[in-house]
Amino acid sequence: MGRAADILGVTPAFLRSLDAAELFVPQRSAGGHRRYSRYQLHLAQRARDLVNQGTALDAACRIIILEDQLAEAQRLNAELQRRVD
Repeated sequence: MGRAADILGVTPAFLRSLDAAELFVPQRSAGGHRRYSRYQLHLAQRARDLVNQGTALDAACRIIILEDQLAEAQRLNAELQRRVD
């Protein structure tokens, strides 16, 4: 977690708060340490950016989740449109 926090320029507590807000659930090593995927680090960076702009953490997490859902819906829509055409 410390390395991920350093990469993002945040505190470990910030990363724990993203876990508590259920933005993502990091994998755990055999020793119990949190392990973040690149995608999770991307989400954490987006959350940090929103929080730095004055968005509350819970609201930032909800925004990110909704953005993710919209992107998936758009991807599925494009796929279905290709099948129809």
